[in-house]
Amino acid sequence: MPWVSSASTNRDLVRNLTKQGLIRSSRLKKSDWLWCYNLSTSPAAETLIDFLRPGAKVLDVGSGSGYFCAVLHHLVGRRGKVVGIEHIPELTEWSRENLSRDGLDLAWGKGSIEMITGDGKQGWPRRAPYDAINVGAAAPQIPQALIDQLAKPGRMLIPLGTDTQKLYQVDKDKEGNITEKALYDVLCLPLTDRKGFKREAFPQDTSTFLGTE
Repeated sequence: MPWVSSASTNRDLVRNLTKQGLIRSSRLKKSDWLWCYNLSTSPAAETLIDFLRPGAKVLDVGSGSGYFCAVLHHLVGRRGKVVGIEHIPELTEWSRENLSRDGLDLAWGKGSIEMITGDGKQGWPRRAPYDAINVGAAAPQIPQALIDQLAKPGRMLIPLGTDTQKLYQVDKDKEGNITEKALYDVLCLPLTDRKGFKREAFPQDTSTFLGTE
């Protein structure tokens, strides 16, 4: 079954995720900025943490509001590179506005955070290889382009499946060998293209996605 965790504040949510063993890294537990974000994707940061060292390059496919890109930026630092990709231009612009409103416009302007419009299934080869890739929507199988853009070594998280879904950890070793590991059940929207996008799914009020407590 998928894990379920809720709380009235972001700080309590992080505490609950820690109690459930979904956040274990001391880097995440001790980071002051962590409390400021709506971290429903904290388990993703936890699983990728060994590949989110300062200076690392990360690709976030289906970056949505941009808040997880902000989290990734704090982990890899200004010497790192975070690329968020969305196939809907309105979502790309929305995430840029969110990052700017959250005080990260300077980081984005200097190129350490880059929000682009494109087909997430094809990744963004211009900045590859990526030490870590996070895919926020479910695919029937792992897109080959994303495997190709993963660094050696590197790690990718991706939900796989249609009727039922599991989150998979995909590792590439120094020789380029790929191993896959099913972590747990999840329930995610499908990894789609602009044609399959439903306009009513785009939120009109975006003020709370990157807000603090």
